[in-house]
Amino acid sequence: MRYAFVGLGHRAQMYVDALLGGWSDTGEITALCDPNRTRLGYYLDRIGRDVPCFAPGDFGAMLDLADAVVVATVDAAHARYVVAALDAGKDVVVEKPLCTTAEDCAAIAAAAERSTGRLIVTFNYRYSPRNSAVRRLIAAGAIGEVTSVHFGWSLDTIHGADYFRRWHRDRANSGGLLVHKATHHFDLVNWWIADAAASVYAQTSLRFYGAGNARARGLADRPGRAHRAPGLGTDPFLLDMSADPRLKRLYLDAEHEDGYIRDQDVFGEGVTIDDNMSVLVRYERGALLTYSLNAHAPAEGYRVVINGTAGRLELDVVERAWTPPHAAIDPTASGKEHAEGASERLVLHRHWRRPEEIVIEQGAGAHGGGDALLLDDVFRGPSDDPLARRAGYRAGVASVMIGVSANRSAATGAPVALTAGGTRAAD
Repeated sequence: MRYAFVGLGHRAQMYVDALLGGWSDTGEITALCDPNRTRLGYYLDRIGRDVPCFAPGDFGAMLDLADAVVVATVDAAHARYVVAALDAGKDVVVEKPLCTTAEDCAAIAAAAERSTGRLIVTFNYRYSPRNSAVRRLIAAGAIGEVTSVHFGWSLDTIHGADYFRRWHRDRANSGGLLVHKATHHFDLVNWWIADAAASVYAQTSLRFYGAGNARARGLADRPGRAHRAPGLGTDPFLLDMSADPRLKRLYLDAEHEDGYIRDQDVFGEGVTIDDNMSVLVRYERGALLTYSLNAHAPAEGYRVVINGTAGRLELDVVERAWTPPHAAIDPTASGKEHAEGASERLVLHRHWRRPEEIVIEQGAGAHGGGDALLLDDVFRGPSDDPLARRAGYRAGVASVMIGVSANRSAATGAPVALTAGGTRAAD
């Protein structure tokens, strides 16, 4: 297979490295597309040979050099490239979220239906052993018919803050965290319980980040960005890109070309997304989901409780137990698999029986072996997977539409009912 890449930020690297490493027998990288020549240079150095490079305006010409396209651009641009590639009959691998609007969901769905190419949305959380174990238990009937799900996710002031210093802080680019981040979580619930959302109600707020909150807490004289700021190295919210070779090359050294500032102050002007979100979803078969997302917690992880007619599952995950001072760069991002204090525990409770702790089988490699399984599905093709972890456009649309509907509900104060063609205000 000949693979072309569009969007060469850090998200593309996992797929580039796979084709240069353990999956090199499945295909080769034949073209790159990005508006920034410096970032193109970073990946050309990584690939180690000349590869044709294209500007976004020449994407159509690039398709002649590819059998498949990996899309890892800013979220709001996904639909443009996905639809064009599908209409050219190419396979498409797209980072989550599939897109950011109901209109783009409809356009991608129509293109996927008429295309001879396949589309894969890379929901890597499905492949995590703990999340796969939940799917396996529910499918086996361990808790009977699912009646309700409670899902609480906490992002800490390393990971959560990062969304408020880069392009994600602008809702027009990312759809907000209910689309960009929560699409992972909504997809997990959809996949776990094998059901589709029927209605959504949400409330959201921006309570911690942004200039208004900074002023209210007396945080005056904030820098516009971290680079060369007086507090760099002592302020935990200032990201020192020069301290990370990859961030420096991809962003700091590249910003003179396109003006993209990767280290904006999280307490600055221009934040249009929320940092506290609560969502209530009713599913078609009657199950209820209560979901919450907080982006300024002192620790990172999630808790899921799934109730059924025959029992209950409880999954507790600590991804980072505490946030070290002055650690704006994720200390687990450079190959360290587990942060200090990380843990996971899955417990099955059945009526009239003692609780049973479920052993979570780990594989080799990142995310308990989950990344390797995902890359197999992407580059080697579908396997006979009883858990059906590989996701297509329908799963991508289903998760995005919960987030889009939640944003609409939060803006209007009214619940939103989902239909096959999009959303409409609930009666």
